Amino acid sequence: MIRSIILSAFLMTSGTIFSQNLKTVSYQDGSQKLNGLVTSNAGKKLPGVLILPAWKGIDDEAKTAATELEKQGYIAFVADIYGEGNIPTDADSAGKTAGYYKKNYEAYQKRISLALEQLKKNGAISNKIAVIGYCFGGTGALESARGSLPVVGVVSIHGSIGKDQTRKNNPISTKILVENPADDKGVTPEDYNNLIKEMNEGKADWQIITYANSKHTFTDPKSPDYNEVMAKRAWNHTLMFLKEILK
Repeated sequence: MIRSIILSAFLMTSGTIFSQNLKTVSYQDGSQKLNGLVTSNAGKKLPGVLILPAWKGIDDEAKTAATELEKQGYIAFVADIYGEGNIPTDADSAGKTAGYYKKNYEAYQKRISLALEQLKKNGAISNKIAVIGYCFGGTGALESARGSLPVVGVVSIHGSIGKDQTRKNNPISTKILVENPADDKGVTPEDYNNLIKEMNEGKADWQIITYANSKHTFTDPKSPDYNEVMAKRAWNHTLMFLKEILK
């Protein structure tokens, strides 16, 4: 019990500590300034991982993932989807802002594309890039595959997997891993079945792993939904997937 408490406390502060090793990279979408983060191994020729943060923008979970991925030999870049001056301050504003990009998925795909270009500029090997995303970012990971963005694979971690059913299901060449919490109230059986149908119709290489006794934000140590055992398993599954497709 004591070990678990200590580990959880470490994980809750690690994002802040590790962020000291991340460098801010400013870039543009027209007149909108965006501020992403890149790991300290930028400039080397290495496989790259783009991290799409949750609905409140760049947070400790995304920062921690970036520094942990650096240890695994990847250049990691944390994307800024919303842009300077547009970062949500509470759940209500986060829901509205994230909702805009979910509805206007082409704008979301564009912001992801711009971040991918920054990842390449910082040394990532262009044909060895993957995308991982948490929550709203998990939706973005799937949009990367739907939009045929130049990535080898994507990992959606407790993402919103539903898609407007008026959108056509297209071929998907990107490998897909979906890490789905079993008790996520935001994912309906219809969403789940439609995603499988979409991936099958797209002839995708796909896999869904469902984590028992896990609510929506089960991987975030700062969340009341945090499940330490399942979070560790999900991270190991992420690393295994990335190793297979990038190395």
